[in-house]
Amino acid sequence: MMFSSLNSTTRIKTVGVLLVAGLGLVLMGITLLHAIQQPTVITIKPTLTGETERCLTCHNGIEAISASHTIEDFGCVSCHGGDRLALDADSAHTGMVRNPTALDTAQQYCGDCHGAQVLTIQRSIMTTYAGAIALIRRAFGLQADSTAAYAVAPIDHLQAFAPTESDGQAVHTFAENCLICHIDGEGLSADYFYRSTGCATCHVLYADDGLYAGNDPTISRTEAGHAQTHQFTTAIPYTQCNHCHNRGNYDLRTMTFVPRDDMPAELPSPAEQRVHDYYQPISQFTRCEWELDCIDCHTSHEIMGDAVIYNDRSAARYVECQTCHGTLDTLPLEGIVSSPDDVAMTRANLNPHVDLSVGDAILVTERGEPLYNIRRIDGEWVLTGKATGETYSVPMVQGSTCQQDPNEQSSAACHECHTYDRSTSP
Repeated sequence: MMFSSLNSTTRIKTVGVLLVAGLGLVLMGITLLHAIQQPTVITIKPTLTGETERCLTCHNGIEAISASHTIEDFGCVSCHGGDRLALDADSAHTGMVRNPTALDTAQQYCGDCHGAQVLTIQRSIMTTYAGAIALIRRAFGLQADSTAAYAVAPIDHLQAFAPTESDGQAVHTFAENCLICHIDGEGLSADYFYRSTGCATCHVLYADDGLYAGNDPTISRTEAGHAQTHQFTTAIPYTQCNHCHNRGNYDLRTMTFVPRDDMPAELPSPAEQRVHDYYQPISQFTRCEWELDCIDCHTSHEIMGDAVIYNDRSAARYVECQTCHGTLDTLPLEGIVSSPDDVAMTRANLNPHVDLSVGDAILVTERGEPLYNIRRIDGEWVLTGKATGETYSVPMVQGSTCQQDPNEQSSAACHECHTYDRSTSP
């Protein structure tokens, strides 16, 4: 044996030295392993709060929610709550709000700057769902007409929609399964349905498969149900709108949802893909209605509301073809951007594609809302796509060969001649 020539005392000392050395190596290994497992602590002190935060220790790489809400200014805790100094996930996330724009928390977290918008969106038809509720109640004999009296949650003169035992199974099914469509209702956890709630319903984009594609190392890229990135945008594509709209139809007798059976579909050109994805086959639309994105025609007042509680969607919507194209007798309304503080300038500055300057001539709606993405360039009206940046000429009806009846000026009349044939290639 190795120790056979050593006396007992020497052998004991030698073994002791080896044990101490081995223990030292073990402790060193544990220390190194601990150092490897412990991330470098990253601290920030947002100018808004002046208080140290350590959230980026784990979330280093996460995107700023917007250019006007930088991490340097806002940090994380001012919007999401949580323990700003904790370094383990459970402690750090205690009391954290995942989506501060949800309508039950938006006033608390966003109200200091966006209080008016929060109050407005709570009265929008997409939040109250009042029109759909009134339609269903009338269809099943629970009210004499389609005048809205109920909403998802009580607000102003609208009561909370809560079916009683005598209302019938179909109305209960509607309440249980169909209210996911309002802004603060949770969407389905399925492809083409993924979305957030509250303001983030529209302004935070989700991929059709619900997978994250950003730079936060803590967010799974294989677990569905996450936004594409941790970012707000006003460049909202039609695909985002489609996560609520045009996903299928309801059987009006039983109020069960019947999803589209033609998804997914991969068509050879982007134009053909848009025609397929944008609208259901039963509908008729003009070319511009599928070629543009939804937000190019529907204004923020139509979508987010204007603080008025409307009876239904048709009452809330007011933009018509003539809003941009005029009629045989009149040109569309227009205005001049007179100040950097104009609403038109504010909205254009928030959009990554629209370029607007003081002095520009723009179109306005009948209610005075600026169509900031439609301006006159070299004597012609040009629309810039809010979601794509693509530009389109906006022709005027006046001076054209249009045979439109002067007494029929609604968009429905325009559709009679300008309906796009979906059976042909774009």
